[in-house]
Amino acid sequence: MRVIMTGGGSGGHIYPALAIADKIKEKEPDAEILYIGNHLGLEQDIVPRAGYPFRMVEARWFEKNPVEILKTVAVTLHGSNQALRIMKKFRPDVVIGTGGFVCVPVMHAGHRYRAKCFLHEQNAFPGVANRFLEHYADRVFLGFAAASSYFKQPEKHVVVGNPVRSRFFSVDREEARRKLGLSPGQFMVFTFAGSQGANQMTRVIYQLMKSLNGKPGVSLIFATGTMHYPEVMDKIASEGVRIQDNITIRDYINDMENYLAAADLVISRAGALSVAETCVTGAPSILVPSPNVPGNHQYFNAKAVADQGGAILIEEKDFTPERAETEIQTLMADPDRLLAMRKAARACAPEEATDRIYQEIRACLDGGK
Repeated sequence: MRVIMTGGGSGGHIYPALAIADKIKEKEPDAEILYIGNHLGLEQDIVPRAGYPFRMVEARWFEKNPVEILKTVAVTLHGSNQALRIMKKFRPDVVIGTGGFVCVPVMHAGHRYRAKCFLHEQNAFPGVANRFLEHYADRVFLGFAAASSYFKQPEKHVVVGNPVRSRFFSVDREEARRKLGLSPGQFMVFTFAGSQGANQMTRVIYQLMKSLNGKPGVSLIFATGTMHYPEVMDKIASEGVRIQDNITIRDYINDMENYLAAADLVISRAGALSVAETCVTGAPSILVPSPNVPGNHQYFNAKAVADQGGAILIEEKDFTPERAETEIQTLMADPDRLLAMRKAARACAPEEATDRIYQEIRACLDGGK
């Protein structure tokens, strides 16, 4: 099988693509996989580190302004022609997109090339790019069944859950804690706001960090996101904050599975992939849905886990440093509840998403549509 993967912008689009690519290589070790992305997204850094060949094409976000729409159309057509030239050399059997505006020129080119085309939509409310590209897809894989109602061709839809890389399933908690230098009795809080960070959440966690700074028995690992790391470090310097040994500040986490598995509590947004990865490792969590997403889909991602007891859902308007610290102290004092949350979170984890996606692709190639 010769496969082109595409998906870009944030880790929420890139890592599902890599999970699918890894599954294809597991099932068919001789498969050839090429990843096509855009220079504006994190894929140009993440994909080469994952070991896959990487090419770039032009792509542009969607705008409502008529002049900007024309610019997007022009850039997209140019990117589609670039992708088509790549395909004529690579000769893919399959093109798979996982969201982000770079998918539009690449999937369009895949349709022109007459490869089999597949989409994966992670969220309960699908993105603009994937809704536009449904027409070109042979199958549309869904992380949540609710997304189907926002598309137009339900006969193409297959609900599979969200792809999570295999290493999240196999990571050992105690080994992960050793790698991070955590002592057996240390309560570790791991907080992140996504691959690029989030303004309001970063501000709250910054204040929480100052409250926990130097407190015995608890540690905080604060992943700011690359966008907000300089701002956070400048603020620490300007305020003269002396960071103690129980606080770690990182701009970006490459081995996310170790941090999630090691954590006693995760505080994060509720993007579909983040929620799935957290559940796979069985980490109890406080989920703070972003209110600035289409269809309020992060709220429903978080609610699905909170309703089963695996997470605490706090809306952004209620998320304060005081509330966060109170929840941490309450959970630290209640190990039985933490254990119950861990079991409930693990029960919410997707088990076979990548296997099902591979099987659907293989069947489509072997038997046509």
